[in-house]
Amino acid sequence: MTFYRGKEGQWSWFFHRLTGVGVLLFLFAHIIDTMLLGWGPAVYDRVISIYAHPVFRTSEVGLFAAVLYHALNGVRIILVDFWPGAVRHHAKIFYVMMTLFVLSMIPVSYLMLRHIFNE
Repeated sequence: MTFYRGKEGQWSWFFHRLTGVGVLLFLFAHIIDTMLLGWGPAVYDRVISIYAHPVFRTSEVGLFAAVLYHALNGVRIILVDFWPGAVRHHAKIFYVMMTLFVLSMIPVSYLMLRHIFNE
């Protein structure tokens, strides 16, 4: 019996799908909250005010992380698909992509969460 051992390919596939669904759910929520303008500014302002809550403000970092990971992994997929021989280096490309992801998330997370540190 053969078991997939869950290396870079499986994890990148899994997180690509997970972040894609997460971004899609955000898009649906954004479309719905924008549609609330049809019921007037008071309804829209009341609903949008919940986004000022620290939980929602913190979740924006998760949204940015999902978009960034999905984009970087998409570039990795393009490289592997269109660059002959890149399949032999897919693990290295994955680790370079993850390094770029982490290095990008450090300053962005600080900038997006500094309101928590300054309060």
